[in-house]
Amino acid sequence: MAKTRAKPKEETPKTTPKVKKQITKKKQPSKPESKSLLNKVSTDYVNIQFGIDEAFNHKIVTWNVAGLRALSEKNNDYFIHEDADIICMNELKCGSEDDIPESYKLTGYHAYWNIKKGSSGVAILSKVKPLDVTFDLPGTEFEDEKRLITAEYKNFFLISVYVVNAGRGLKTLDRRLRWNEVFDDHVKKLDKKKPVIIAGDMNVSHQEIDLANPKTNKKSAGFTQEERDGFTELLSLGFVDTFRHFNPEEEGAYTYWTYMNKCRDRNVGWRLDYFLVSQRFLKHVKANVIRSAIKGSDHCPIVLFMEL
Repeated sequence: MAKTRAKPKEETPKTTPKVKKQITKKKQPSKPESKSLLNKVSTDYVNIQFGIDEAFNHKIVTWNVAGLRALSEKNNDYFIHEDADIICMNELKCGSEDDIPESYKLTGYHAYWNIKKGSSGVAILSKVKPLDVTFDLPGTEFEDEKRLITAEYKNFFLISVYVVNAGRGLKTLDRRLRWNEVFDDHVKKLDKKKPVIIAGDMNVSHQEIDLANPKTNKKSAGFTQEERDGFTELLSLGFVDTFRHFNPEEEGAYTYWTYMNKCRDRNVGWRLDYFLVSQRFLKHVKANVIRSAIKGSDHCPIVLFMEL
């Protein structure tokens, strides 16, 4: 708290005896909290349970890191604590692999980075080397978007994805809807070969239960009827929203909170991040856990637990 400086002592005439003047330092009033105060960014790992009660032998995590270099200044320990078999990340905001912080080049993982300068960028880090890895959506207008990696494993395909945003004022809504068509074609082709796991930021809250203020956001990016219908169409291809499968009526379960107005501390958020799986693969899924206690980004990680 700032303190006022004491005024210098005034000189007194020589004829007058000097009197020691006691100066009381006034307390300054506390500044009111700003309405735009940012959310906390520190994480208390001690009180987080990184397992589940059911038996599992495989764990995948996905996290929109909102800039990998920015995250490295706040949170370098999460992936070590989680110890997942596969790590998916999106919105890396790295111009090249030289920009990737050393702390995220994790020992014991095969790393696949799909990045360019800008706001996109995705990654897969895997303890088991995939059978095959492909990038983006070749032969389409999204072939150089750096929004998608597809990794093939023995029992499934894994897609790490950062879906196109409809933009402020819905300026890119048409482009987002075109993305849905191309992406759906991609997953349908994969699903004919073996089950698919889709992991990442889908940039949509599917139902009213998936965001704190549905009534005031029906014309906002991420909650327009067109985007919600597009997500419904994706599920109709034979996919399951694993979080809603296990928690059909849970409210207040969000994965994104704006940095402003302490929305995260007040839990005024959106559920934008998902694990979707092919219906026939659901028998292997044990839980989908939202790690809302993990700080460092405006999103939090989510974790898929499986028994393979």
